[in-house]
Amino acid sequence: MDLNQLNSAFTLFLSLLVEAIPFLILGVLFSGLLLFFVDERKLIKVLPKNPLLGAFAGSCVGFLFPVCECGNVPVARRLLMQGAPAPVAIGFLLAAPTINPIVFWSTWIAFRDQPEIVFLRVGLSLAIATIIGWVFSAQADLRPLLQPAVARAMPMPREPKESQAESGVSPLLQSGTFLLGQIGQPIRMDTTELQASMVAAATMRKPLPDRLYLLLENTVQELRELGGVLILGSAIAALIQVFVPREVVLGLGQGPVTSIIAMMLMAGLVSICSTVDSFFALSFASAFTSGSLLAFLVFGPMIDLKGLGLMLSIFQARAVIYLFALAAQLTFLFTLFINLHVS
Repeated sequence: MDLNQLNSAFTLFLSLLVEAIPFLILGVLFSGLLLFFVDERKLIKVLPKNPLLGAFAGSCVGFLFPVCECGNVPVARRLLMQGAPAPVAIGFLLAAPTINPIVFWSTWIAFRDQPEIVFLRVGLSLAIATIIGWVFSAQADLRPLLQPAVARAMPMPREPKESQAESGVSPLLQSGTFLLGQIGQPIRMDTTELQASMVAAATMRKPLPDRLYLLLENTVQELRELGGVLILGSAIAALIQVFVPREVVLGLGQGPVTSIIAMMLMAGLVSICSTVDSFFALSFASAFTSGSLLAFLVFGPMIDLKGLGLMLSIFQARAVIYLFALAAQLTFLFTLFINLHVS
């Protein structure tokens, strides 16, 4: 490890931060807007209840929230805390870095001579995010897979009336303090569901200056939480880029299978923002297969070192492993089919 390598690593580290921080701020701002200016009850009403349709709808929400893989995490976390279905939040988390107008435009500029790359990138990202969101709908209660702070902030699922009837005990006869909800149902006053409902209702009644001040406070707090994780992930990514010879990765880039693996590995390591990663991929267009380029453009925005670190602010480690494994397998299968079909 010489001084020049350390200097290069520090330069890459700073460049990653400079590239990512504006989009992280943008995502945190959108997260705050959802909290202080959007009534989550109205938001949940318009979301599809069907798991597959919900995952598809969440994947398409990126068109309304143009954030990259640094900014999508706080928005997805806020969606979960507001009570959005898991398929919606996970679909958004994985698709938003690619399914948004900014990334579509930058990819079109880079691959204007290969428009199929642009549309396949959007199509594959949408398909993979929807499938993974749908798979996670099999988990009836997502809380065991979430970090404790996020799980506590989520509204509690309501028990079916049948189970209450079978128990033969009214909730009001159980220990604890209750009040009647809007539909005449008792709600425990010591639950985060009531806390979230009261905070949301009180926030909606506040005048605009007060809500703007709360938005500023929330933005600063989330930047403190996510900024530290982003710095750590950027440092790891910079060190790997400098101290792992690129020739090791490029030497694997021959053939329909090894080229995909090499580009997926590179996408995870270099952690380039999705708004500019198409120009990086363009530099390999003459030496790598179309499927491997798509693997880089699809897998990288979903799963990279920075993204994995940020996801740990929402999910437990095992849930992040599930997301990584599903995204890697689906990306590999889809892009391998494209490689074999083209060849």
